[in-house]
Amino acid sequence: MSFQGYLNSIERNTGKTPAEFRQWGADKGFATAEGLAPGVKAGAIILALKEEFGLGHGHAMAIVALFKGKQA
Repeated sequence: MSFQGYLNSIERNTGKTPAEFRQWGADKGFATAEGLAPGVKAGAIILALKEEFGLGHGHAMAIVALFKGKQA
């Protein structure tokens, strides 16, 4: 599955766009406009995404990549 495919699937399943996930990440202190917030580990983000949105590991990793600046 392509990166865009992951994002499309995530939006279908959660109703949240990539921009909304970026805002969620900023609100939680996981990400800044430049990437991951200093000291934040991907595992903490993945755990929160699994608990809050029910994402699987691959989909959660796509959101981490989004926070790191990967473009669709």
